[in-house]
Amino acid sequence: MSQPRKTVQRFNTEGDAHFLTFSCFKRQPFLKSDRTLTWLGASVNRACILHQYDLWGYVFMPEHVHLLVKPTQPDYDVSQYLNSIKQSVTRKAIGYRNSSDKPDHIWDPFLDVHDSGKVHFRFWQRGPGYDRNIWTAEELQEKLNYMHNNPVKRELCETPLDWYWSSARFYETGEEGPIKLATASI
Repeated sequence: MSQPRKTVQRFNTEGDAHFLTFSCFKRQPFLKSDRTLTWLGASVNRACILHQYDLWGYVFMPEHVHLLVKPTQPDYDVSQYLNSIKQSVTRKAIGYRNSSDKPDHIWDPFLDVHDSGKVHFRFWQRGPGYDRNIWTAEELQEKLNYMHNNPVKRELCETPLDWYWSSARFYETGEEGPIKLATASI
C-alpha cells in the first residue's frame, strides 16, 4: 500500500527569497561522501544558472540539504528548480551504482523500492520538502544562522566554519567555498 504524497503550497511570489529543505530517501546518509557532495554542489550550481536563481546560503548535511535562494526573474517555479537539482544527482548516483565494480552497498536496501511490484531507484525522499518564503532581513539572518549551526548542533564539527559543505565560511571570512554564492540582501 503506497502512502499519500505530501503536498506543500509554494508561493512563487516575485521578490521573495526561499528557505528550502529536502531529504535523502528514508533520511539515509547518502550525502556523506565527497563524491555525492560534489555531485550535489555541481547540481545546485547548474540549477541556479539554468533557472536564474541567486544562491545566498547552503548547508549539506549527511541526510538532508538546506538552501537559501532568490529567483532573479519575476516568473519562476521553485519546484522546477528543485527537480533540476534532485534529478541530476539521482542520475549520477544511478550511473555510478550501475557502472561501479564495487558500488556502495549501503545504498542498495534503500534505493530499490518495491511499490505495486515495481522496482524504483530513490535517492531523495518523496514529497516536496520544506519551502518558506523569506521577506525580511531578520528572517534571512535567522535562517542563515540556523543552517550554519546545523552541523554544530548535530556534533559533526565544533564551529560552523569547520563544515566544508556550508556557506558559513563565506559569511564569516569572505572565502569562497565549493559553491558560488551571491550576496544576500532583502
